[in-house]
Amino acid sequence: MATIEVRPQQIQQGGRVSLLAKPAPRGPAGSTEPTAADATATVTWEVVGFGPLTPDPADPARAVWDVPDNQQPGGYTARVTFRSPGVADDVGTADVTVAVRPFAAGDSINVQLRRAGSDPTDDQALWTAIRRSTDRISFNEYSAFIDPIMCNTTPLPGAHEPRKQIGPRALPFPGVDAYRLLKVATEVFLLVRCGVLVSADDLITPFEGVDLEEERRRYGESGDVDGDAFARAIQQRWQRYISASSPGDRRPDEQDLALLPYLGVIRLKLGELAITDADKFGVECFGILRDKLTFPCFLELIWSYWHEEGMLVNSTEAIANRFQNLHGPGDYDPLAHVDIDPLRALNQLMWGYVQDEQNRLTSLRRAYEYDHQYGITQLAPGNPPLRPVDSRPRFLEAFHTLLSLTSVFFREDDDTTVIADGFPVLNALKDVHLLLTEGQHNQYGDLPWTARQEMLMEEWILARPEMREFLPGRTMVAYPEQWMDRVDTMKRLQGWTPDTVIHFRDLGRFGEQLLLTIRYGNWNSVNDRTQAANWARYWRSEIQGYLHSYRSVTGVDLGLERTDARIDATMPAVHLRRRLLEQQGRHSVAASSGGDRRDGRRIERAQSRPQLPPAAARAPQALPGGRQPARRPAQLPPGRNAGAPRRRRPEGE
Repeated sequence: MATIEVRPQQIQQGGRVSLLAKPAPRGPAGSTEPTAADATATVTWEVVGFGPLTPDPADPARAVWDVPDNQQPGGYTARVTFRSPGVADDVGTADVTVAVRPFAAGDSINVQLRRAGSDPTDDQALWTAIRRSTDRISFNEYSAFIDPIMCNTTPLPGAHEPRKQIGPRALPFPGVDAYRLLKVATEVFLLVRCGVLVSADDLITPFEGVDLEEERRRYGESGDVDGDAFARAIQQRWQRYISASSPGDRRPDEQDLALLPYLGVIRLKLGELAITDADKFGVECFGILRDKLTFPCFLELIWSYWHEEGMLVNSTEAIANRFQNLHGPGDYDPLAHVDIDPLRALNQLMWGYVQDEQNRLTSLRRAYEYDHQYGITQLAPGNPPLRPVDSRPRFLEAFHTLLSLTSVFFREDDDTTVIADGFPVLNALKDVHLLLTEGQHNQYGDLPWTARQEMLMEEWILARPEMREFLPGRTMVAYPEQWMDRVDTMKRLQGWTPDTVIHFRDLGRFGEQLLLTIRYGNWNSVNDRTQAANWARYWRSEIQGYLHSYRSVTGVDLGLERTDARIDATMPAVHLRRRLLEQQGRHSVAASSGGDRRDGRRIERAQSRPQLPPAAARAPQALPGGRQPARRPAQLPPGRNAGAPRRRRPEGE
């Protein structure tokens, strides 16, 4: 392949670029001299996105590109082709970057107000890698991966037949092969899809499948330049970002190790520990796992939190209880008269899900981890309060402050007469980063990984066509994921939070991406407002989507322009409970003013029902020594009788 020497590689508008091509040697092995055929070759030059160039008549291997004054800034590809008779074409390429030329004396200026731009920064490549990684483990990607395996048409990686080589993961129950396969395949999916390879030798894999036009828009670059050059520019930024180091940032024997800058700082703090390549225990094996440094898995627990608030877990548990003929809490079970006959085809899945309850995370376990990471909980009234050892009570205030400041930044950035200041956003990013990294030790594939695996399985079960027959929803509503209408149907039946699960899914998806960029970015060493401004512009769609969904489910607008420094830091569960009570109050007023006049017997029947005791009286007592019950559900659907034990009732009672 021919090579091109570019001088200079970055040029301003109106400048000149010199290009010198060297054809690939075609002589004897080991020879670096061009053959006679090279001297007679026809040489053609072009700049992709600009047009052909005229070679130097004296030396066709040379060319000059006179960049026009109005050339669109961005990355371009210079290409040379050596064409000889009877020999394959020898093609070489090189990248050229065109920058904006500053105004000079005598320039004719056409005044036009546009949004202020900013210089590119290398950490933009990290955000692209995170967005791609999180999209690759979305439900739609998961469903496309799981469906062929469960239909017995695609084998698991490493297996010659679809349903083979899963014996070591077998459950101790008969007749649950389908659930066993689903569980193993979900774990394989996360192993294959989760994370980004950090390696200076492989700059392509982290960005395979990236929508370059979408990235170009997020970077603030023009869409008229060469796409291949832009893809290489992202890879070059990624290479500089993972290889950036100064004296003292690496151990002497690890100078060539590619790491995220934040993880490089942590590696330096643990400099006395060696890097090991396997999960081994013992004094001699004590060290840092290489995969944790060079292949971080980008999972954030806030995804699980918002999906749980959206009643994903509760909906699946309610179906599992109906499958077991267990009556729901309270006097009336909305599923009591729902026929479970459509679920016969899911017997293996449902039976396996029920029998595997002891191996799944409890709501209480997740609640403690939500409190540890973000200082938030989901406890319903009447439940004993959590007693955590390590909590983040300031996280909500810091995160909501960041969202509020980005809203201010967006308003200033849209004003073409103002240059928006990125320093307030930068300082808020540092505050959130510090709080997130205080709980970073629990982010290494343990509970977040397990919670994601279990919830993906629950979504896939709910998305089955049999569930559509069991819980018919509103067919004409275009849900982005197939499981969502089942959850909304269950919420209407049970009288849970009235807001659609779409908002909760967006909160989890957008919140995960935002927090991952804050957690894994080395913000404590950043003192450049340009990086914070680029972060806000890149993630503007996700930030504003999060603000909209948060306002929809809680009624709190974090993006309002404030005259004081007060930021709403109330736990979302409190707002959700308040809105539910407000809705129930409106329905009660409507029923008493309209429906009761049509049928006065409704009030008599309602008054004759036995009233449940107060929530505080229903709460279970603490065990001796101040201990709390082990498997206490931390998230209860509104109206659930927490203290009343479940009892089996015959079908149709």
